[in-house]
Amino acid sequence: MTASLDTPSSESYACYHCGEPVTGRSPWTLELDGCRHPLCCPGCEAVARAIIEGGLASYYRFRTALPERPLDRRDATAEQWSLFDDPGLQASFVHDDDAGVHASLSVDGITCAACAWLIEHRLNALEGVTGSAVDLTHHRLRLGWDPQRIALSRLLAELAAIGYPSRPFEPDEAQRRLQRESHQQLRRLIVAALGMMQALMFSLPFYLAGNTGLDADFDRLFHWLALALTTPVVLYAAQPFFLQAWRDLRTRTLGMDVPVSLAIGSAYLASAWAVVSGRGEVYFDSVSMFTFFLLFGRHLEARARRRGGATGNALANLLPMSATRLDDDDEPRILPASELRAGDRVLVKPGHRVPADGLIESGASSLDESTLTGETQPVVRRIGDIVTGGSQNLESPLTLRITHAGRDTRVAGLLDLTDRAFAKRPRIALKSARLAHHFVLQVLLIAAAVALVWWFIAPDRAFWVTLSVLVVTCPCALALATPTALTAAHGRLHRRGALLTRADALESLASIDRVIFDKTGTLTTGKIQLIDTRIVDDDDPRHLQAIAAALEAHSEHPIASAFHTHRLPDVTADDVTRQAGGGLEGRIAGTNWRLGRPDFAADRAPAPPDDGPWLLLAEEGRPRAWFALDDRLRDDADATLAALRLAGLEVELLSGDAEPRVRELAEHLGIADWRAAMSPEDKLDRLRAHQARGERVAMVGDGVNDVPVLAGADVAFAMNGATDLARTRADVILLTPRLQRVAEAIGLARATQRVIRQNLGWALLYNLLALPLAACGLVPPWLAAIGMSLSSLVVVVNALRLARPGSFRHFTAPVSS
Repeated sequence: MTASLDTPSSESYACYHCGEPVTGRSPWTLELDGCRHPLCCPGCEAVARAIIEGGLASYYRFRTALPERPLDRRDATAEQWSLFDDPGLQASFVHDDDAGVHASLSVDGITCAACAWLIEHRLNALEGVTGSAVDLTHHRLRLGWDPQRIALSRLLAELAAIGYPSRPFEPDEAQRRLQRESHQQLRRLIVAALGMMQALMFSLPFYLAGNTGLDADFDRLFHWLALALTTPVVLYAAQPFFLQAWRDLRTRTLGMDVPVSLAIGSAYLASAWAVVSGRGEVYFDSVSMFTFFLLFGRHLEARARRRGGATGNALANLLPMSATRLDDDDEPRILPASELRAGDRVLVKPGHRVPADGLIESGASSLDESTLTGETQPVVRRIGDIVTGGSQNLESPLTLRITHAGRDTRVAGLLDLTDRAFAKRPRIALKSARLAHHFVLQVLLIAAAVALVWWFIAPDRAFWVTLSVLVVTCPCALALATPTALTAAHGRLHRRGALLTRADALESLASIDRVIFDKTGTLTTGKIQLIDTRIVDDDDPRHLQAIAAALEAHSEHPIASAFHTHRLPDVTADDVTRQAGGGLEGRIAGTNWRLGRPDFAADRAPAPPDDGPWLLLAEEGRPRAWFALDDRLRDDADATLAALRLAGLEVELLSGDAEPRVRELAEHLGIADWRAAMSPEDKLDRLRAHQARGERVAMVGDGVNDVPVLAGADVAFAMNGATDLARTRADVILLTPRLQRVAEAIGLARATQRVIRQNLGWALLYNLLALPLAACGLVPPWLAAIGMSLSSLVVVVNALRLARPGSFRHFTAPVSS
């Protein structure tokens, strides 16, 4: 990257980074995309190198302004962080929305839940930080801050200072880093396993010989061989424990790696001194065994986290890098998918992925949407259907009109909602982390007390008894109990097509007493059809249908799809507004039109033609036409409601539709508690009345009119076809059209709560039983290592049951809150 640029000295160039003039032959250059570009100073070189090595080379391709020239000095360490304050660079990874300014960062050096606690604790203590949360699955940090009070460079420097250097999150680079860490972790595990087996082989004769002992020569030989085999285990395999313990001590925190490192380090040094001096006990087998079982437990935990987060990581890589855009003459042109804009026309060939959200203008094909919805069967999409970016075209070419591209796509929205789920740690996870943190301090104090007591009882045994106490009470199981179960549950729900957007959603779901459903688009498919048109005066029905279609073109409600085929190019609506629960209002050819409930469309609306679900179209308050709509019940609605009732939950239907249709649907589904013609305010009042009686209520909806009640519910479900506004208020987004995912989510939440309590109970019970035995000198270090490791394995294996289909029934007895 820094090779000299051979150019005549008389020529003048502009610095590729900052734009300052470069005269003559510059010793500083930047190599990018096969070309070598001149730089004006070592400061620009250091900044450019940091940008390229950070995986942000696209900054130079898409920037719209040049940054200021950095300080002209060779020691450019500060610039490696200050460059991230550049607005052009931040545009690629910093988001500013209703939630404030936030970014996703990849973090190096994370080994366990204690690392996440340390990072969050340190950042949240800084003035100007609005929130931070670590995703242990992908070593990813979601960071929110106020740019007016603190700079991003300060936050990155703070992370580096405590041993966790960070960079903007790039899915491909993050995946490669996780693979490298996984391979390194596996190598450490193999070294520990080989060392344990060989050290145990040389220790076994001493156990078998009993009081008679071995020949002195064999004794000394086996001890030296065990020392040689255990040394790489301690120096290489156990290295992460020592590094993390040093970070903890340096930042004045106590993580579980502190007692672990004390146990491994002190046992190894004491055994090594015994070999060199010829006096004392030797426990190399215990050291290697303890290291192996710890690494094995963390390896299982990491696998569980990676498996649980596989679907979320797949979303990040779902959109293709390139797309085929069609110009006005239908000539194809391949370009980066990031350059697509709403309104572009693209060609999607068979076998290719859809580059952005769009509407099919020509063609019909089967699409694989399994990564998005969890449904394994392909779905058929035809002209007029909406397709989601990331879906894979399987059969025939499709021409799409892009509706949402880049950060506005559904995939990008789902990723942001997934990040939001980690913006706040679950309450039960915070309690567990605090419990493990306090437990470490208590273990160290107890170990010191045990050492003091045994120093007076039997000084020759004091060290080894204390070591057994440190090993047997290592809070690994306690630290793994909650995050492993939550990760397994999140992963299983995501694979089944339910995306959690709030950290406490699982905990809240487990204590739900009542589930309230909307009707249209929730209990029904939302694929509404126009089945009848009644004209009030002698008008052209096709023209009035086109007017209704022009109004509905500005709506995301499922009703809009019923009018899509009736649109005419010369009939368009302006200034369209929606009244929640009422309908649409807009201007067409200078005239005010309303479409919706009769009392909204006209001041003195006539009675509908019959008891069916009718919409009224009115011009300047004068009724012009009635439209009859019909919707189909979801196939699994009966099974879902039956499962909820079996779980002891109350089921209720609240709908804004007319009473006859709502009554008919409620009777068909056996819903005794239902309300019709409900406005959003009425629904919210009804929900609050239930909450005032002490009930915890879940709401399932999809439309703009459901937003207030979704926001007020204890847990809010948004259907797969929900409006964007409804999704932003949801705690759980269903990515699949199957309503039964609501029942599965509640069932799995209850199972997760039960598993977490089992894990915490087992971890505490084990420590309460093992601690007095070890303190009394009844547990040797090698047995303590096995006991601690088995305790951790029990917790991990129990949590992994949540990730296996069929491991739990969907519903169990309610879990008290």
